[in-house]
Amino acid sequence: MPIITVDLFEGRSRDQRLAFARAVTQAAVEILKAPLDHTWVVFRDSAQDHWAMGGKLCDGR
Repeated sequence: MPIITVDLFEGRSRDQRLAFARAVTQAAVEILKAPLDHTWVVFRDSAQDHWAMGGKLCDGR
């Protein structure tokens, strides 16, 4: 049973999440031979100022 966690900046639409979840789930089924109904995709949203890269916050300020 794969549990696939996706960390994102907030702001993606429901339709984008659904399309991504379907694509990732299908890849898990095909590549990992995981059962479709036991493949989880978990989205975790964060504000851009909750992430930093290269010592700078990702909110662009």
